[in-house]
Amino acid sequence: MMKLAVLSESPADETAIAILIEAVLGGHFKHVHPGLRARGWPSVAQVLPSIIRHLHFNTDADGLVVVVDSDDSVLHTGEHESPGYFHPQCRMCRLRAVFRQTAKKFPAAHGRSRVLRGVGIAVPAVEAWYLCGLDEQVTENAWGEGQRLGQLPYTRAQLKFRVYGTDRPNLQLETQRAVEEVRRQRHDLRRLENDFPSFAALARDLRLWPKNS
Repeated sequence: MMKLAVLSESPADETAIAILIEAVLGGHFKHVHPGLRARGWPSVAQVLPSIIRHLHFNTDADGLVVVVDSDDSVLHTGEHESPGYFHPQCRMCRLRAVFRQTAKKFPAAHGRSRVLRGVGIAVPAVEAWYLCGLDEQVTENAWGEGQRLGQLPYTRAQLKFRVYGTDRPNLQLETQRAVEEVRRQRHDLRRLENDFPSFAALARDLRLWPKNS
């Protein structure tokens, strides 16, 4: 059984993302505490190097999965996948760079050369993933086109209200609804991967991990 840490912007999201990870991997994993918590994009970006270092040297974790909202940032595109390309306003590019730069000089530890990387960007927020399959208008492409035209198809607050029935859910409600929506999707992720390429990028990361880790 793989040993993984999950880092996102809230405990509710981490619970739901863990279910999606297991759906991609096709089995359960053992949770490893990342050592630090993060709340919101700036916090995730700040604590990530310390978490990677902690997991590598102080645990036997196989991998770390990080998922954050894109908010209004530049979306990751195929151009960004070109060798050596880096967009400073793309959160996918930035998080991948943190993994590379933090671990590039680490010596092997606990029987592995590095902690495996999984990065997902929820566009524009993780609530869009939760709504996948319920509204065909809520897609990564629709958000990106809205950014390009300067006329967004919906707001993050609207997505949040549609999932939770309020724009200020408490943690219990947030967790309950998030889990309900990912359980609805977990047996067939094709729609989620099609409508949200940045989730598909996370799924590719996970599927490339060594099966015997």
